[in-house]
Amino acid sequence: MKKIGLIINPIAGMGGSVGLKGTDNTAAEAFRRGAVPRAGDRAKAALSELLPVKEEILVYTCPGAMGGDTAEEMGFQTVLRPGTAAAGAGMESDGASMDAGALPESLSATSAEDTRKLAEWFLSEKVDLILFAGGDGTARDVYQAVELVSPCVGIPAGVKIHSPVYAKNPRAAGRLALLWLTGKLSMTQEEEVLDIDEEQYRKEHINTRLYGYLRVPKERTLTQNKKAPSPLSDAAAMESIAYEAIRQMEPDTYYIIGAGTTTRGIMEVLGLKNTLIGVDLIRNKELVANDLGGKELLSYIKGKRAKMIVTITGGQGYLFGRGNQQLTPDVIREVGKENIIILATKTKLASLSGRPLLVDTYDEELNRSLCGYYKAISAYGEATVCKVAEE
Repeated sequence: MKKIGLIINPIAGMGGSVGLKGTDNTAAEAFRRGAVPRAGDRAKAALSELLPVKEEILVYTCPGAMGGDTAEEMGFQTVLRPGTAAAGAGMESDGASMDAGALPESLSATSAEDTRKLAEWFLSEKVDLILFAGGDGTARDVYQAVELVSPCVGIPAGVKIHSPVYAKNPRAAGRLALLWLTGKLSMTQEEEVLDIDEEQYRKEHINTRLYGYLRVPKERTLTQNKKAPSPLSDAAAMESIAYEAIRQMEPDTYYIIGAGTTTRGIMEVLGLKNTLIGVDLIRNKELVANDLGGKELLSYIKGKRAKMIVTITGGQGYLFGRGNQQLTPDVIREVGKENIIILATKTKLASLSGRPLLVDTYDEELNRSLCGYYKAISAYGEATVCKVAEE
């Protein structure tokens, strides 16, 4: 029997769709704003790739929302960590306690220490692979317990996911695990565990720190690249792109301005207040509202003429699913695929070395429907044809 260690951070990603730019210390507020926990579903999508060999796998995990509920629901044989209460685990990357008064019992908070202890138990049980669902904070906690001892695969479920220890999407994580467990992959690669200070991030101060490395099964077609910042040398190119995007704007149409430095150029040229890591809304080149969550966006644009301007994450190539979860599946569907406008400097596109742009919302049907070819504004009067794919 092969042994998998499974960790799910059930509150991971909850702060994204409601505009909180993360979930550290904000899970209760995210829930109050209507956020829905989806990390369990993301883990389920990964585990579904292992169903063909589930009779040959033992899943070591914790009772409840931290892994046991999901694994048992899917019919996997489980070994639950002794002495652990069957509760959810709203794992804080800094180990701080959280006011869980507004959270349901299944998401009641523990601390980062619970993640580390569970990962340490996996090592004592000599699991073959650790699967963890969360964001960069969860990867940090796993690293502090595991370092380079055990191979690991991250299931992307957080808001900001800079670390290349994560697969491109949940199903890719499951396929990577399957290749490792069936012996079709035998080599690992040391990948960076990166994280940022969310409190500073919300103030638009972005400082990414390297915490260490985890061993990940080596298959680059299934894992994401690390997040790369926009180079200062691209400033003129971004301004040129902004002027072209503004030139193409239509009257009486709502324009959703996605997060990122490239899209920020539009707001700067128009002289409007901008939310660098948030989502803004304009109409007739005037500001409608700043820093909106998904439900707020939908309330503005429902039944109206609307377009969406997005850029790609540097080094990774994601259009949706990394740091812009305010652009929910409902918002994207309301806007329509034909009204998505992509901005990308030639430098950013070249850095992808021919790889497609990626989408990883929590709606797999939507992800499939968004695939295809788009024109990306890459300079004033210029566009580059880009392919969008799930992987």
